[in-house]
Amino acid sequence: MLSVTSLLFGMLFTVRGTGGQQVTQPDDHIAVSEGAPLELRCKYSYGGSLYLFWYVQCPHQGPQLLLKYMSGPTLVKGTKGFEAEFKKSETSFHLKKPSAHWSDSAQYFCALSDTVPGTAGGAAHKPPETLFPETQGQSLTCF
Repeated sequence: MLSVTSLLFGMLFTVRGTGGQQVTQPDDHIAVSEGAPLELRCKYSYGGSLYLFWYVQCPHQGPQLLLKYMSGPTLVKGTKGFEAEFKKSETSFHLKKPSAHWSDSAQYFCALSDTVPGTAGGAAHKPPETLFPETQGQSLTCF
């Protein structure tokens, strides 16, 4: 049985004058069989414009960007066959893969930002993609 870990990762930022934004992953840990479909749930609470991200962290490595939603088509394709769909009406950005592989065993993090990288204003924090390098052209195999 393949064990794919989803670590609870709730990010809470204070946005000037608007309260806050929050991301929650309701599942601490999930286990799926190799070849079975995989879904890691991510819910958010924020009413303004936002940007959503999924990161993967393999053992003994730093987090790597798996995919991001900034605008445009709501279905986002990532590396290794992962995809996520931005559903504003359900306030969700669930990560999915049609067929899990043993090398997908890792910690997965959902994150959001209310600011576009490189712009002024918004939340007083660094956007997630400036905290962790993108993984274009790099392998995400953990084992």
